[in-house]
This record gives sequence, structure tokens and C-alpha cells, in this order.
Amino acid sequence: MNLKEIYLDNSATTMVCMEAAQKALEIMTRKYGNPSSLHSKGFEAQKELESARGSAAAMLAAEKEEIIFTSGGTESNNTAVFGAAEALARRGSRIVTTSVEHSSVIEAMRRLEDKGFEVVYLDPDSSGRINKAQLEQAIDKKTILVSIMAVNNETGAVQPIEAVRKIIDRAGSPALFHVDAVQAFGKMPLKPKKLGIDLLSASSHKIHGPKGAGILFIRRGARIAPLHCGGEQERRIRPGTEPLPAICAMGAAIRALPDMKQELEYIRSLEQRCREGLYGIENVHINSDSECMPYIINFSVRGIRSETMLHYLAQKGIFVSSGSACAKGKKSHVLTAMGLPQELADSAVRVSFSRYNTPEDVDELIKELTNADNTLARSR
Repeated sequence: MNLKEIYLDNSATTMVCMEAAQKALEIMTRKYGNPSSLHSKGFEAQKELESARGSAAAMLAAEKEEIIFTSGGTESNNTAVFGAAEALARRGSRIVTTSVEHSSVIEAMRRLEDKGFEVVYLDPDSSGRINKAQLEQAIDKKTILVSIMAVNNETGAVQPIEAVRKIIDRAGSPALFHVDAVQAFGKMPLKPKKLGIDLLSASSHKIHGPKGAGILFIRRGARIAPLHCGGEQERRIRPGTEPLPAICAMGAAIRALPDMKQELEYIRSLEQRCREGLYGIENVHINSDSECMPYIINFSVRGIRSETMLHYLAQKGIFVSSGSACAKGKKSHVLTAMGLPQELADSAVRVSFSRYNTPEDVDELIKELTNADNTLARSR
């Protein structure tokens, strides 16, 4: 018997939408020129590249020249963090971030520490959020970079990014403000200029585009040092021939995004349905509070290790995760920073929704979680 596939791991990656897949095929088979070539095939490709750039810029209320294409969120984060640190090293050595950032930011910070930078890691409260008072205490005149994610990839916790620019300015700091918006782009309104954001990262494969493309918004006037040497592409920030099929497919995925408000209401209805079902399961503890983005809900089934639950659900055709896909099953630094007891951290499950999920998907998940809670052997 073939099981119906229920995919609830959309924070790890998403199914490519038809609009993006068709655009990628078109670029690979018809408009396959190099955008830098000085002939009609190159001009055709350049036009497609700039169309995708325009779509990304429009999403952020930005200028096309402020959009740099990368290979994805990790490269965008690395470029922002290392590039800002190198560009502003003469003006200070302090960097402020949080202990719940994505590994592409955390690991970059560790390397900067090895180079002599002082990195301040702000710890969240039990909800996974930091507060404005922490930021005010940490940001000073020698702070050159503040890097804080908009939405946490494991819990959906929303950070107070709207407060950061004012705090930087009041401190008299030269800091650039970087936001990892990989889990927020296309899901919540983000206008970097209005929010005082200098650098912003986003990824194609989180919004039903293909893997291999991402963007880095660099505010006009903000300067970062490039990490690579090569050609003139992407304002020399990311030189090398652009992966046009992936970039143009990302542009198509952006254009195919539904009305943000309507989709948020739909996703919230799925999340509420899921919460209500989880409340009815005896040994479940919900780790994501009600203020988190509804696209993600993190919970634990006491006594059943994450790997055991994931394998059980996969056998039923239901795909979820135990946290960040980049962590490959390692202990969650996010849940640890939130102060979650080890028992709950070891049994954490992350469910993440997309517009392709249905109420029936949620009902099937709750049914199988209930069965698992009643039948699976508990760890000691």
C-alpha cells in the first residue's frame, strides 16, 4: 500500500513550485547564455537576471542595485558577517549577536573570535526571544556589527529587529545591522530601509524556489569587504558566472508567492489546529509559544527521543525534523539556550508548514503522534 506523503519540514526546504520549475527549464534549455556575454544570447540572459533582481528588490521595497545574488542563506550570512567585520575593523572590535542564531552565523562568529574580535552572545528567555534591554546594554561605541535573525529556524520565535537601529544610533555606534531573514522572507513584511537594516539574507529554497540561490541585500552606502576575487559580477561582492537557472527560478518563486496576509491567516489556522491536537496528547510539551511565527511549531513528546519519533512518522509517510536540518541531528543549541530541560530537548520535534499543507495533513500528524505516544517504548 502506498502511503500519502505528508511533508511538514518546510523550514528545512520546500517543494519547488511549478512556476519556478518551468522558469528553470526555460533558462536551461532556451535562454542559456552567459549574462556577461556581449551578444544577443548574453543580453537575453542578462534581461532575465535583472528581472529576477527586480522581483527580489520589490519584495523588500529596495533598489535593484541593493540586491546581490548568492548561492543561498549560508553564503549570504557568511558574506555579511565576515564582510562587515573586515570593512569596519579599524573602527572597533565588538560584535553583538544572539546564542540562537543559525550555524552559518554562529560558526562565523567563532572564527572572528579567533581573529581577536569580541563577540557578545545574547541569551534568550524561555520563549526564545531576546529583549531590548539586553541590546541596549550590549551595543556601545565600539560595536561594528549587530547580527540578529528575524525568525528562529527551530522555534519560530520572532526577534525585536525593529528596535535595533534606534539602539545603535543612540549608542553612537558605527555598527552595520545584519538580519538573517531566511525564515521570514516572503512570510512577514520586511522593508530593510524602514527598519534601518543594512544587510539582509534570504534563500530561494525556503520559498518554493530551487536550492542554490539566495540574496544578500546591501543598503546603498553600506560597505562590506568581498570574500572572493574574480570578475565584475554582482558588484564584485560575489564574482563568478551567476547560476542563472536557480536565480531566475527564485525570481519566479517570489512572483508566485500568495498575498502575505491571506497566507499568514491560512498558516495560522493550520498551526492552531495542530496546537489543539497536541494539547490532547498526554505527554506533549509545546516549546514554541503563541507569539512565534505560525509557520513553525516545536514540541516534545516526553520520553520518546527525537530520532525515534522521526523514524516512526516517516514510516507513516509523515516528514518532520528534530530541529535545524544543518545540524544533522546534533543537540539543539537553540533549545539549550532557552533553558529547556534535557529530557525535552532530546525529544524535540519541529513541524513547519507551507501553503501546500492541508488541515487533513495536520489531523493525520496528530493521529500518528497519539499512536506513537501510546505505543513507542520510552527512553530512560
